Amino acid sequence: MTWSTYGSYLVLVIFVVLAPGPDTVVTLKNSFAGGFRGGLLATVGIATGNVVQGTAVAFGIGTLIVESQPVFHTLRWLGVAYLCYLGVQALRSAKRGEYTAVDATGAQSSGFRRFREGFLSNVTNPKVLALYLSVLPQFIDPVHSTTSDTLLLAYTVAVLGALWLLLLVAFVHTVRTWLQRRSVRRGLDIATGATLLGFGAALAAEG
Repeated sequence: MTWSTYGSYLVLVIFVVLAPGPDTVVTLKNSFAGGFRGGLLATVGIATGNVVQGTAVAFGIGTLIVESQPVFHTLRWLGVAYLCYLGVQALRSAKRGEYTAVDATGAQSSGFRRFREGFLSNVTNPKVLALYLSVLPQFIDPVHSTTSDTLLLAYTVAVLGALWLLLLVAFVHTVRTWLQRRSVRRGLDIATGATLLGFGAALAAEG
């Protein structure tokens, strides 16, 4: 792989990671509820999911999943269910509006929960696999490229995606005083919940 090819790939990946998607919304959701630590752990979970999916593609497992319709659709419906579950959680939080109690719980909650939400929302999203399988072959020479080249391209997505999400987490942290207003938090929870449900519906409709 040449530096020119990799540079072109970087430009494409930057546009991909900047596009709002479930990963962005899940990170924001955990930043609102769990502060900087919550957003950070969700980001780590999402990055781990990206690494798992990228590794699966590099070793040919991703292709097997996509070509096996029962497995692919099972994964897709798991993704739909989980996004809808997170969306309903956010809407219920907005309905209750008891953010003092929620913040106290969020500060004390297990970090694994934040990590888990990020990881599961990513790893159950087959669109990530489809993205890898549609984009990576355009930058891989089938004759001269190695598995290491494919892993490099796949992990680049994970790294750049994590950096972008960390910037979002840091931004939320800087405006945390404003976000503590009850009306603002309710509005954000409603927007987050509706968006997650929308992503779930879109994923379901793709079948």
